[in-house]
Amino acid sequence: MTALPDHSPFSSPFTGTGPRTGVVVSHGFTGSPHGVRDWARSLADAGFAVRMPLLPGHGTSWQELARTHWQDWAAAIDAAYVELAGECDHVAVAGLSMGGALALRVAATRPVAGAVLVNPGLVIDDPRAPLAGILRFVLKSTPAIANDILKEGIDEGAYPRTPVAAAYELNKLFKDTRRLLPRISAPVRVYRSTVDHVVSETSMEALRRGLARAPLEVIRLENSYHVATMDNDAPEIFRGSADFIRSLVAGGDPGAAHASQKDTADD
Repeated sequence: MTALPDHSPFSSPFTGTGPRTGVVVSHGFTGSPHGVRDWARSLADAGFAVRMPLLPGHGTSWQELARTHWQDWAAAIDAAYVELAGECDHVAVAGLSMGGALALRVAATRPVAGAVLVNPGLVIDDPRAPLAGILRFVLKSTPAIANDILKEGIDEGAYPRTPVAAAYELNKLFKDTRRLLPRISAPVRVYRSTVDHVVSETSMEALRRGLARAPLEVIRLENSYHVATMDNDAPEIFRGSADFIRSLVAGGDPGAAHASQKDTADD
């Protein structure tokens, strides 16, 4: 029996040893903390302080999401960073899908230890995207692309409809985030599903082009779709994220544990 989605925020204190390290975790567009809750809990169990906010307009109704702006979502993640930075020596950022873009924004504007992203979005390939600014006045919503999960019986608890007004805001968020990518210098690790029906390789190409100063490592997930934090490869993501963040704080080689899986594809 599928558990009911838990849309509430998640927060945990630092319980580890060594430097006090925090992690901000962001869920994706039309989703909620439910989609990344196990990821956040695994980081808390690893001893990190964790903040995982519910983004404005999410976890309620798609009509409420239609009334929010991308700056609202970005502000929520930035506020979580500021809170953790006030009590930790180091703060890393993490995010799924749109949450990956929000994590990248913090990495571009704040001193982070590093970023861990799962199937991050930076480009909307839908040919209707450039028209969303006009379409939102005549078309309130479109069918959602939700539950892109290979594992059977899993429900990410996302909205059944996608508000066109929010899709317009998402497109603006992605465009502005691509502009900020060259500012990032902290290491970035991406977990990328080989089959993803939501975010295409166009987003990865944009990420590679934009990260002119930051080390980028891409680890391929062979047994998961888009919502990989709830899919078959989730345990690898959870273990690898904790190891990556620990090595950043310790000043070691964050890519050593996965050197054999490193993606060396050209742009």
